[in-house]
Amino acid sequence: MPASRPYWKGYLKLSLVSCPIALYTASASSERVSFRQVNKKTGNRLRQQSIDEVTREPVEAEDKGKGYEYAKNTYLMMDDEELDAVAIESSHTIEIDSFVPRTQIDERYLDSPYYIVPNDQVGQDAFAVIREAMRGKDMVALGRVVLSKRERVIMLHPWDRGLMGMTLRYPYEVRDSKEYFDEIPDVKVPKDMLQLAEHILETKKADFEPASFVDRYEEAVVELLKNKQAGMTISKGRPSADAPNVINLMDALRRSLGADKATGGKKAAPTKGRKGKTTKPEDLRNAPQFKFPIAGGKSKAKEDKAAAEAPKAKPRRKSA
Repeated sequence: MPASRPYWKGYLKLSLVSCPIALYTASASSERVSFRQVNKKTGNRLRQQSIDEVTREPVEAEDKGKGYEYAKNTYLMMDDEELDAVAIESSHTIEIDSFVPRTQIDERYLDSPYYIVPNDQVGQDAFAVIREAMRGKDMVALGRVVLSKRERVIMLHPWDRGLMGMTLRYPYEVRDSKEYFDEIPDVKVPKDMLQLAEHILETKKADFEPASFVDRYEEAVVELLKNKQAGMTISKGRPSADAPNVINLMDALRRSLGADKATGGKKAAPTKGRKGKTTKPEDLRNAPQFKFPIAGGKSKAKEDKAAAEAPKAKPRRKSA
């Protein structure tokens, strides 16, 4: 079973068939390095405080309220009880309303992903029936769920032995692309230039491999923290990027094609540091001198501690 706590518990219902389920968030950013606001003079952490914009006086928690600004600096005060009265009451049930072709779902409407698993041994069969009924049909189910007092449309489709739930945005949340694209001129691309560009695309064709994605900024921040704690001198200068040369577009395409042929269409090598040493995520996160806890290094620290406390096993012979 998943180690994290479920984000939502309830029932999945298709007509007269229902089963208990649990929703788990399928994405998280908690492993990223995060910073606190501190006082530069004392090194103490700062706490935010609500200040009245006019009187400049601190406001206590019991005096805080909600207001809708319907005119400049003019607010319509709302009580929590008034908002609760119009909130959609959660039935803790995702009832499937319809099935639509997956190809008809506009990518702009996709919001947040969730893993959906059966939450009770009794409902395993019903969950499997609903899941397998959708598998292979290239259809997705649309239902509604109340999350954080808001009713959301959720798209469901089979994912491995469970279901993937994706909340969808409402139409008023999606901006019209015409506001941005209408002013782009209609450029007629020469045939030979288009063929050359298409050939470059073919040389760079690859499979989608998320494991190859590298967060270079995250790695740089981790290495910076490691060096700073070790007492190394930190450079505050930033190398300036060379201005791109304005050249003929056709010439640039030919040069690009020549560069791809020279590398044999291989993927770029790992990013190297200033001294030419290849930087790997595990080298940065698991460095011995990196003693203070950072996001992303918690699980590794626990593993090292468990390994140190565990009894030493007999050395094993190396395999050929």
